[in-house]
Amino acid sequence: MIVRTKSGEYRADNSGVLLDFLGVKKETAGPQKVAGDVELIASVPFRLTESETAEGLPWTLSTFDLDRFSERIDPAGWDYKRYMDNPVIEWAHRYDIPAIGKADSLYADEKGLHGLVIFNDKDYDPFGWAIGQRVKAGVIRAGSVGFRILEIEIPSKEDSKDGTSLIFRKQELLEFSICNVPANPFALTKTIAEGKPETTQELDGSMFWGGLINNL
Repeated sequence: MIVRTKSGEYRADNSGVLLDFLGVKKETAGPQKVAGDVELIASVPFRLTESETAEGLPWTLSTFDLDRFSERIDPAGWDYKRYMDNPVIEWAHRYDIPAIGKADSLYADEKGLHGLVIFNDKDYDPFGWAIGQRVKAGVIRAGSVGFRILEIEIPSKEDSKDGTSLIFRKQELLEFSICNVPANPFALTKTIAEGKPETTQELDGSMFWGGLINNL
C-alpha cells in the first residue's frame, strides 16, 4: 500500500508500518480516529459483476474481504459524496495523466461498494478507451481505491483470529484506479472469482505506460 501526505509519498509494506506512521498504538484495540490528512492507496476486493450495459460496466469496487496486508475495509464506512462531484477513474493512481473514465451510480451495501465504470471514447482518448477494451477482454482484471482515512479499528485478540490486523471503519473515497496487479487476492473480475484457472505475474505497468504517454 502507498501512503500519501502533503509532504510526500511513503510505502507501507504491512499494517504495522501504517500504524506506526499514523502514530496509533497497535496494542490498543477498538476504534480510533485518525488525525491529519492522510491518503491511502490500497488494492481492494474488486470484480466486474455483470456484462456491459448502455450506461457502463457494473463493478464492485470494494468488499469487506481480507486483503494481502491482513486488512479489511468496512463497506458501511464509505463516504463518496464529494467523490461524485469529480468521479474520476484513473490509470494506476497516476494523477499526472488525464482520467481514463468516470464512475456513476455508486452505492454501498453490506457486501461492498458498487457502481458503474464508464471508459472514455476512442475519438478523444485512445489510451483510456484501450484500457477499457483490455478490461472487457479480460486482460486487465484488477482495481484499486485511493481514499482518505478517517477512522480505523484495531481488532481484539479474539476478533483477529481470522488474520485481521486492521479494519478501516470510516474512509472518504478520492478515486478508483484500474491497475495491472492487485494487492488483494480477491481483486479480480467475476470469472476468476468464480474459480476459472488463471496465471498472474507480479508486474507493475504504471511506469511503462507513464513513460509511453510522457513521450507522445
